[in-house]
Amino acid sequence: MGKTYEGGVPLAEVVRSDFVEGVHRGSVVVLDSVGAPLAVAGDVISPVFPRSSNKPMQAVGMLRAGLSLTDSADLAIVAASHAGEGFHLARVAGLLTGAGLGEDALHCPPELPVGEQARNAVLRAGGGPTRIQMNCSGKHAGMLLTCRVAGWPLDGYWRADHPLQRWLRGTLEEFTGEAAVAVGVDGCGAPVLSASLTGLARAYLRLVTADGDTEAGLVAGAMRAHPELVGGTQADDTRLMRGVPGLLAKVGAEGVIATALPGGGAVALKIDDGAGRARMPVLVSALRRLGVDAPVLTEFAEVPIFGGGLPVGAIRSLW
Repeated sequence: MGKTYEGGVPLAEVVRSDFVEGVHRGSVVVLDSVGAPLAVAGDVISPVFPRSSNKPMQAVGMLRAGLSLTDSADLAIVAASHAGEGFHLARVAGLLTGAGLGEDALHCPPELPVGEQARNAVLRAGGGPTRIQMNCSGKHAGMLLTCRVAGWPLDGYWRADHPLQRWLRGTLEEFTGEAAVAVGVDGCGAPVLSASLTGLARAYLRLVTADGDTEAGLVAGAMRAHPELVGGTQADDTRLMRGVPGLLAKVGAEGVIATALPGGGAVALKIDDGAGRARMPVLVSALRRLGVDAPVLTEFAEVPIFGGGLPVGAIRSLW
């Protein structure tokens, strides 16, 4: 693994009225079904912060620490970056109530929903930011429940030196096959651990090839069975999992996404400037290299650019 992320190469262009007005750089790796590199662009061996793309491996670690959830939908929300829709909030609230905890036990900061429709609904109703609306509240609820069953203190559960976070770090490092050489504070206040894009893709391939009754298999199965809980009605990863049977997908902040398909392979990519708008066209190019073909890929292949309320161009992959 390299020591410092060296940055990527041009992966997507922004075309307005047949004029290229911008370029997004980034890095992407495509692994085949046995984990061998099939296609690479940019720096895929140096550490980056996968951000929320780490959540499935964190959920695996929670199960291994003793977290027991009888409903797979609860496991999906623990691995989610939810849009803050009503069914998301009800699921997180149910986890907390079942453990005798209130929303104030969550350490994630009060926020409005990240989903545009849900956010607008809150504002129209005169509401404001709350902890449970924060997109990582499911993960934080899972962490609290894990601490309860493992006998770890709830106080400081979000700190990198807490027994829970040390345990989850070990799980992530096992799945990526790499040491987490950098530890940061994620947007939700919990630790974010580094991995290379190759390590991230390797972890997702391991998730989708795990036996269904293992912790990894349970997490991957729950996410694919309840894609609307993982993201939201309009979320990119939700729509991908709905449109490509068997695909596991999870976005992360700063232009990251990771996907894997049993018998197909895995993809991990990062757009260097963090622009989510360039992420999906590049991912479509990567998935097509694995032979994936589905109508949803056509929907994501280009992101429209508007002028005067009409489409006048698109963001499209250069790779």
